[in-house]
Amino acid sequence: MADFEHAYQGGTAPSFAAMEPLDFSHYYSRTTVARQASSMKDFYKYFMIPGIGNLAGGLPNRKYFPYDTLEAQVAQPSRWVATPNDPNALAEKLAAASSVKKKKSDTSAPIHMTVPHGAKSSNPLTKIDLDTALQYGTAQGYPPLYSFLRQFTRDHLQPNIPYKGGAEIILTVGNTDGFSKTLECLSNPWNPDHDWIGEREGILVEAFSYPNALGAVRPRGLTVTPVAIDGEGLVADGPGGMEDVLANWDTSLGKRPHLLYTVTIGQNPTSGVLSLQRRKELYAVCSKYNVIIIEDEPYWYLQFPSAATLEAMARGTTPPTPVAHTLGKSSGYPYLDSLVPSFLNVDTDGRVVRLDTFSKTVAPGCRVGWITAQPNIIERLLRITETSTQQPSGFVQSMLAELVMGPQVSLEEFKKKSRDDQASFSGWKMDGWVRWIEGLRGSYERRMQRMSTILDDGQFYVKQGTPNKAADSEWAVISKTQMYSFDWPRGGMFIWVKLHFETHPLFSAVPAQRLAHALWIFFTLKPYLVLVSPGAMFSPTDEIREAEGYKYFRLCFAAVEEPEIERCSNSFANAVQKFWTIKSVEDLDRIDGDADSYEAQPELMDLSSIMGC
Repeated sequence: MADFEHAYQGGTAPSFAAMEPLDFSHYYSRTTVARQASSMKDFYKYFMIPGIGNLAGGLPNRKYFPYDTLEAQVAQPSRWVATPNDPNALAEKLAAASSVKKKKSDTSAPIHMTVPHGAKSSNPLTKIDLDTALQYGTAQGYPPLYSFLRQFTRDHLQPNIPYKGGAEIILTVGNTDGFSKTLECLSNPWNPDHDWIGEREGILVEAFSYPNALGAVRPRGLTVTPVAIDGEGLVADGPGGMEDVLANWDTSLGKRPHLLYTVTIGQNPTSGVLSLQRRKELYAVCSKYNVIIIEDEPYWYLQFPSAATLEAMARGTTPPTPVAHTLGKSSGYPYLDSLVPSFLNVDTDGRVVRLDTFSKTVAPGCRVGWITAQPNIIERLLRITETSTQQPSGFVQSMLAELVMGPQVSLEEFKKKSRDDQASFSGWKMDGWVRWIEGLRGSYERRMQRMSTILDDGQFYVKQGTPNKAADSEWAVISKTQMYSFDWPRGGMFIWVKLHFETHPLFSAVPAQRLAHALWIFFTLKPYLVLVSPGAMFSPTDEIREAEGYKYFRLCFAAVEEPEIERCSNSFANAVQKFWTIKSVEDLDRIDGDADSYEAQPELMDLSSIMGC
């Protein structure tokens, strides 16, 4: 760690005494071990010397950047109405969390934000301008944004990391980039044509997993091994659970996996939320078998405390008792304290690599995220970043830094400003950033509630008849056939719907997989016009795809406009209702034939672009 750049570290380390994180360098790939610090990047620390005449760096002159400023109209952090953190007394609080717009006030008006060409500040942690943002910089990230995110992560997001010194961060070009670099760091490629099977490394994944992650793993030749899941997520014990898979590993497949990839909050696609107790159980198994946990958390802020209670109310069952999941030190914000904590907060060994992103909190097009892990792993990721992507776009980083930090001016400069200038945009700051993501949670939670309510009402096919088929019979028989089922999402952006094809009239006449394919096409036809993701896309193995994947569809309540939530939800339920009235194979053939109209537009059949919504 002697060469690791600490020049831009902000925030404070955890105050409790703890052990140093374990050394996982034996898991570094051969390429990662061989990486050296960039000699070019080593020059950057000298660029900061006041008055230095820089004849060393191949830097374009900042005066020739063709942008004088970057400007935007930005939201106030309280734009969206938050929902309660506590599921107790929910009925009284739902009214207060209504999505109905309030009277126009200052919180609804955007504020003008400007990133200037140059700033007077000499402090790299507070200097936000185009002179620095658009120039070459350190691979860790733009210093002001890096400093803000490091403080946010260590002091508020993950305040209870138990190993000595706490974690470090490095900025990424989003979580896909972060995962790819983590794989490069911690696994060696394997080629069946010339590598011995005993050298093949592996990774554990959920039984239903995010397909882009699987796409990054497979070309490296790693064994992909699914672990059983339930309504929460990964299972530690029992058949197919973590302990079972690792204890009974078949060495003919290669080395026992030393990596675990998981989305623990709003699991993609199932929307499960892994409890603190389950995390402790899984962590104990990972520690026993020396497995590194890669925790991908784009939906971590979207945890819905109302889901379990409202689901129970809708189905006439007893609401579950809320379980406390606080760990020692407070984040300083009730909203953050209400969320299930990350694996990092039980990471005594330093075996957790967490991926965070601005994709769901600002915009996917930002392509900015960050990795949190023990310092030795971050140092290796830094070496990878120096010769690959380098830091994310300076344009985006400067806009994000200005958004959350605001103009960095001295007290004297502030006093000189007119009253109008003083009232202009001053940055969200930490309080505003937390309020913004809390408001986003509220908006998505209300969408979840609306879609779940509609789908709940439509999951049964109800048929009325008379026992003796007599028209004048005084008796009527009502039968209810369950066509699908689902759990109200505890987090994330998706509803994972299981179709009960065994109740369909044609179940004994055609393979269930054919019913699933025909239904997927049927959704896209008029008058329904909805596109959903088939569960087969999230199946990590052919066995799971054939046995279970076809039974599921993933619905995203985030992407469409809010007024469309009701139409799309009703269309899904109505399409299933109509599909369950089909009683001839010829009708299925006609639906399959309608798919031919898509052949001229193959992009309609390629869902890879919407996997993360």
